[in-house]
Amino acid sequence: MSIPESDLIINADGSIYHLNLLPGDVAETVITVGDPDRVGEVSKYFDSIEYKKGKREFITHTGYVGKKRVTVLSTGIGTDNIDIVFNELDALVNIDFSTREVKPELTSLNIIRVGTSGAIQPDIPMGTILASSYGLGLDALMNYYTQKLSKNEQQLMSDINLHFKTLTTINPYLTAASDVLLSSIGKDMHQGITVTAPGFYAPQGRKVRAINAIPEFIGLLNSFKSGDNRITNLEMETAGIYALAKILGHKALSVNAILASRVKFEFSKEPNKIVEKAIKMVLERI
Repeated sequence: MSIPESDLIINADGSIYHLNLLPGDVAETVITVGDPDRVGEVSKYFDSIEYKKGKREFITHTGYVGKKRVTVLSTGIGTDNIDIVFNELDALVNIDFSTREVKPELTSLNIIRVGTSGAIQPDIPMGTILASSYGLGLDALMNYYTQKLSKNEQQLMSDINLHFKTLTTINPYLTAASDVLLSSIGKDMHQGITVTAPGFYAPQGRKVRAINAIPEFIGLLNSFKSGDNRITNLEMETAGIYALAKILGHKALSVNAILASRVKFEFSKEPNKIVEKAIKMVLERI
């Protein structure tokens, strides 16, 4: 069936609505970053750059690392933006824009997030590069999609729901990382469950002036354990990335530069060096 113009918006130049990209602009290996300024910090290590495009907070550079074609794209902050980016990335590779129909042969992208995060376990120091084994979403994105969980995800989700039973207004969702990317790009990295929050302050247990509705939030998170699985860090995109990637048939991994210790109330004095370390590790492994 042809996808209506109201559901898939294509610009007059043939590009996708928000990302401003044309089919063919996206490599099969995609690095996502939150900060638009970080796109150039990744692409400066490319051996060559085909093009640079941008619209709003969505900046895209596509080029080559050795013989591998790579796209680096900024998403902005939060899973609301992830909803836009992942649906439009998928459309660019899996929908024929001339007919507005799904292609008979689908493309599976390798998508690696390189982002910043805060650790909630005392044994994870600042400067750690952590690969998310699972994304646990506390936002509302997956209330709008149908998600099928594996047996491992179902068991872990059952344990999570039991542990967080007092959070009656939150409907958590869980998705595992791509096994392929976790064992290749994420090899030798610290690993753990990453919590994705719908905000930066109270939704991540921070208190400035407003009163938090969940005052012992960090303690609730870091006390969770299920077998070898524990919650290690907090940020704002990973769970949405993992869930939509799985739904759409793509592989995803979130690589986190740990800039803060939430239990020691510390923030790195050299955050840019930690992020650069994460970028280099990912580029060397792709």
